[in-house]
Amino acid sequence: MTTDQRLRASTFLFLMLYCSISTAAKSAVVIDDPAYTHPQHLVEVEPGRRLNLYCIGKGTPTVVFDSGLTDETDVWALVQPVVAAHTQACSYDRAGSGYSDPGRRAGTSANIVDDLRRLLTAAAIKPPYILVGHSYGGMNVRLYADLHRDEVAGLVLIDPSEEDWVQSAWRLDPQQRTYAQYHAQLEPFWQGLRECVAASRTGFVAGSELYKRCVPDTDPHFSAAINAAYLKVHLSPAYQQATLTENLSIHEKSSDQVRTARRWYGAMPLIVLASSPRTKLRPDETKEHMDAVNRVHLFLFDQMALQSSIGVVRAVPDSEHNVQMTQPQAVSDAVLEVLQAAITTQQEPVTRK
Repeated sequence: MTTDQRLRASTFLFLMLYCSISTAAKSAVVIDDPAYTHPQHLVEVEPGRRLNLYCIGKGTPTVVFDSGLTDETDVWALVQPVVAAHTQACSYDRAGSGYSDPGRRAGTSANIVDDLRRLLTAAAIKPPYILVGHSYGGMNVRLYADLHRDEVAGLVLIDPSEEDWVQSAWRLDPQQRTYAQYHAQLEPFWQGLRECVAASRTGFVAGSELYKRCVPDTDPHFSAAINAAYLKVHLSPAYQQATLTENLSIHEKSSDQVRTARRWYGAMPLIVLASSPRTKLRPDETKEHMDAVNRVHLFLFDQMALQSSIGVVRAVPDSEHNVQMTQPQAVSDAVLEVLQAAITTQQEPVTRK
């Protein structure tokens, strides 16, 4: 998400396992595109269930954006129009997020990939695709490429979630706890999310502690109309349930799915964008530990880039986790670079098997 409170409400697990990330606004620009105040295009992916799709521009390959944990299409507002000047660019809301209908299954990467493929098929958006994923979305688009390599012409991964992160962070644990002890620290967080789901079903009381903990604050990047529209979303049981199920999935079932499916992409254009290393120590943390954590992130990013013979990792100076909001030009440039490389190397039309 794009404010500190919004991050706490939906991505607390990411912050615990990765690092303390500030998402203060880098720009005074206020996004007021009315497209984000309502569903853009509700596409039925199975009987009685629809996902919200937002496509602008024309051309091929189509660029498809997948957001971080329960983020909506608005997080691409500074990047998608730039890309759409060159080709068709599509963002979407995952099940239970934004204007999409509630999910009927867990928010694992495998289920998300299945939903996305159904969405693109139902909307008649043909491959090949350039897939762009931020955070959890980075994990999802990698799994899409692993499972459907013939449909993917390039990847851009923006501070992507790492399937091997939990084990790596545990090995750096200064307290040298067992894995079970290390993992147990998350249980209060899970319980907090369950309480948010329960409160959403009975109705949040404005100003209450549960409201403050579960409902994201207004985002200064966006207009009052967009914030008001998304407030209704964030109060809903569908959003709160999606927040719970995606957080439960990301570093367990989803990580297992990505690890199992991981494959060689050949010479597919692939760029990994890394936000600026963390410089603020957490309570009781040493600089040595913080530096080790930063190095592990870059090591795991390198492993992702090595899935392609031409994959690269690029640091984005003066950026934060939401690189697409804090340094949107770096993201736009990377996407357009991969797009051009895919167009140059594309040999013949790709068809589904």
